[in-house]
Amino acid sequence: MGKSVGIIEVYGLVAAFVACDAGCKAANVVVENFDKNKPGNPDSLPVPLIVAVKFRGNVSDVTAAVEAAKEAANRVSGVVCKHIIRNVEEDTEKMLKLNAFDKK
Repeated sequence: MGKSVGIIEVYGLVAAFVACDAGCKAANVVVENFDKNKPGNPDSLPVPLIVAVKFRGNVSDVTAAVEAAKEAANRVSGVVCKHIIRNVEEDTEKMLKLNAFDKK
């Protein structure tokens, strides 16, 4: 498995699961823990929770997973943003392990 990571932020937990499923079916990737962000302007958003889905693998698989996830999430509630990091640095690796789902 390569050192690339693809991150896609979507509106809501259901969209995150749908995006995750689509990405895993589209490519040979591993999924890391979801992360969440409750934005300061929840009333202006389609869903008041933003969830990040992180795919790991080689660049082509991660790219395919993120694109499939984007299409799937857009059918549910939408995508906030997406990004692919081709070669993750060691310090960034540490930050990718953090998640807010275990915090109250």
